[in-house]
Amino acid sequence: MFPDNFSKSQSFNLAGALIFTGVLQWFLIVLAAETLFPSYSIRANDLSDLASTVAPHAAPLQPSALLFNGATFLVGLLVLISAMLIYRARDNGLFSRIFSALFSFSGLFAMGVGVFPGDTGVIHGLMAMGWFVTAPLSAIAISRRASGAFAYFSAAIGVFALIVLLSAVFAGQSSPFLALGRGGEERLIAFPVLLWMAALSGQLMSPSNG
Repeated sequence: MFPDNFSKSQSFNLAGALIFTGVLQWFLIVLAAETLFPSYSIRANDLSDLASTVAPHAAPLQPSALLFNGATFLVGLLVLISAMLIYRARDNGLFSRIFSALFSFSGLFAMGVGVFPGDTGVIHGLMAMGWFVTAPLSAIAISRRASGAFAYFSAAIGVFALIVLLSAVFAGQSSPFLALGRGGEERLIAFPVLLWMAALSGQLMSPSNG
């Protein structure tokens, strides 16, 4: 898939550029989808509501559904390609096999969220849950081999996202994060991890990875 003469530095740089592109386009396009969705509330609505049937509407609303599904599938695809590049260029340093595997699965699950909207039922829930688990675990995995502030931020973000997820799953309506509404609670899982991915892209594109 990649040229044989692709250096470690080139692999890391390309991976970082792809991750940053994926995260940036996702935030911008999802923002557009939210503004185009009538009466959409970031407090009351899940992110996936942008692409599924939400009462009183009888069908997903366009172009919000297409925008959300496309942006989510694309960020997943770019993460998957980046994980392959990282695995190809990895050594015994920052990017371990465990990280590459977790990051690959997070990309696949994100692609699944884009392919199977919220109103497809159980399969959507499985794809979303897969992303909510593997993406924070990716951050935690890399924190064990990273250094400096990035290591601490990676661990903190991964742990925080998992705490919110576990609270949502096991505490249900008693979750303290529901003070921000259902949509706010979900965003406390997704947004910190996506911002961590942007920070990861900077690490990958740093000259120190040459």
